[in-house]
Amino acid sequence: MTDTTEQLKASGPKSPEFHLVREAFGGLREALFHDAFAYRLLPPRTTEGRLARLLPRRIRGYAVWTPHALVVAAALITLSLAYNVGYGTDAVAHLLTGFIPAAAVLMTLVRPVGAFWVSLVSTPFTAVLGNTWDGWPWTPAAFFAHIVVMAVVAARTGPHTALWMWLATAAYGLVTEVWLGSPGASDAPMMLFVSALALLVTTVVHVRREAQREVTVQRTVTAIERDKRTLLEERTTIARELHDVVAHHMSVVAIQAEAAPYRVENPPPELEQAFVTIRENAVSALTELRRVLGVVRAEDYEAPDAPQPTLADLDRLLDNVRDAGLTVDKVVTGAVRELPQGVELSAYRIVQEALSNSLRHAPGAAARVEVGYVLGGLGLRVVNGPATGLVKPSPGAGHGITGMRERVTMLNGEMTAEPAADGGYEVTVFLPVPLADRMDPAGEDA
Repeated sequence: MTDTTEQLKASGPKSPEFHLVREAFGGLREALFHDAFAYRLLPPRTTEGRLARLLPRRIRGYAVWTPHALVVAAALITLSLAYNVGYGTDAVAHLLTGFIPAAAVLMTLVRPVGAFWVSLVSTPFTAVLGNTWDGWPWTPAAFFAHIVVMAVVAARTGPHTALWMWLATAAYGLVTEVWLGSPGASDAPMMLFVSALALLVTTVVHVRREAQREVTVQRTVTAIERDKRTLLEERTTIARELHDVVAHHMSVVAIQAEAAPYRVENPPPELEQAFVTIRENAVSALTELRRVLGVVRAEDYEAPDAPQPTLADLDRLLDNVRDAGLTVDKVVTGAVRELPQGVELSAYRIVQEALSNSLRHAPGAAARVEVGYVLGGLGLRVVNGPATGLVKPSPGAGHGITGMRERVTMLNGEMTAEPAADGGYEVTVFLPVPLADRMDPAGEDA
């Protein structure tokens, strides 16, 4: 019992200070000790930046290796500093002491955190081997290399690692000052000041780059969600219209089935029962249709008072468009015949949307609507010329082309929407009509 109590006391709630210290040391371990020497190759940079786009196309492909080239250049500068410091005395020895800091600089390309530890731990050895007491504990080559190493590691990892590297460097400088003494002028304050500036600039650039990347991701997600919402809204609109069309036909079937027995004098009981069954099935289908498709109706949606438009109402649409200021001509080819109401409605809506786009995006242009009744279905072509007036920015969400494509896809048709050669825009659609649904001009089956 006593052991259990002691275990509970030991595992009880700790003070806020304890949790703060534990999180701090946990962050230190994660930043500088966890997989410190893990292999992390510096990836090539992208060529999507502003500076990269300014370069000639021949050398733009090599711009992806710019960070690697800068690191190699920093390593060569480190060797040059080691050589120049010892020039005239023991240049070879000083050059040898420059290889370790230069190696730490190069190491940032593959093992960034490990490169920091190599640069920090090797500092007293390079100072002693170089035998230069003008600066302690960093020689000029080690001074330059350590700042480069911290800047590169901070750019590759993040602000937390940059803070811990600076604190570790400050602790190392304090230890050398207090415990080891300073055989020469101390350059630890200069190291802390210069490295703080370098890490501050690097951190600001890193944070800004991450923010831009996050904004790009959010914009991409927003664009995808907007496209999905637009698509769903267009499908909802199409479903509402088809609901009205199908509901109208089912209602007609139910009414005709109920009235048919009264048109025949003394109909057989079997015929009456057949009509009763037809009416019951029509009413049941209409109920199910309203139950299933009724969910796509908005709360403020009201069923249209007039029937859904068809190609017979196209002239009225063109008159309205002309009143709005668009010059439009209509050309009809082939034998005009009645088509399924879904095809007629979709064709009307496609022409309507195409002309609306012409009014919105090509003010002052002339448009042409071509309707072709061909053997396999219906062909549509709406083309407008280039704008001659001021084109105002459109706040729309891109419903037009999306809605037309949805209607064409629903009918297994084909559609192209692309700029025309003269600077205008052209929409071409083909809506197939199955053989069983084709009607001749007299209204009889083809």
